[in-house]
Amino acid sequence: MTDSEKTSGTPDERGIERSAPSAVQLLRAAREQFAELTGLRPEGLARFERTQDGGWVLEAEVVELSRIPDTMSVMALYEVTLDSDGMLTGYRRLRRYERGRTDSR
Repeated sequence: MTDSEKTSGTPDERGIERSAPSAVQLLRAAREQFAELTGLRPEGLARFERTQDGGWVLEAEVVELSRIPDTMSVMALYEVTLDSDGMLTGYRRLRRYERGRTDSR
């Protein structure tokens, strides 16, 4: 594999080609940025897909309020949007629920 094949991404602002981040790199960056902004650490991922504009959208499940027993903890599902480079562009809480509850939608 040649260097140009390894970096067959889009050029940056300096005209240097860069490779597109992998799914794992995107998810790690999203988790770190989300945690830094909210103080919440995602426990699971319910959705991860590419948007029409080349960015990404994911839904992350987090513990918002830890309780004893653990099944009474308050969970939340957040929608997180990323640009094509994996930079967080926004987030919003979609819903809250107790950990032990099944989906009622």
